[in-house]
Amino acid sequence: QIQLEESGGGLVQNGGSLRLSCAVTGRTTNYYALGWFRQAPGKEREFVAGLSWMGEYTYYSDRVKGRFTISGDNAKNILYLQMSQLTPEDTAVYYCAADRDLNFFSGSDPDHHDVDYWGQGTLVTVSS
Repeated sequence: QIQLEESGGGLVQNGGSLRLSCAVTGRTTNYYALGWFRQAPGKEREFVAGLSWMGEYTYYSDRVKGRFTISGDNAKNILYLQMSQLTPEDTAVYYCAADRDLNFFSGSDPDHHDVDYWGQGTLVTVSS
């Protein structure tokens, strides 16, 4: 059992940058694949980015590829999402996710219904 806690959300202007953090606590001696999803108002939760359990591979949705960077600090058990060139279309609640399937994020479109653990979410609002 692990717990995920996001931070770093807020209001940012169009074209700006923001870094989200996700602190992983609990039985972190087990290995998990970690990643980020987001959910805009009235829309389905969607995959944003994922990190393989050893951190050697990264995965991104086409919507954020080239603008967002996922990374992890294994010593501190923190997952990051560096977001740049933000647009109003990026406005959403961003959720940290963890899964016991170490290859969970390697698929073409990871399904949020299959995620084992969620954080509470952090709101990112991009003003036009």
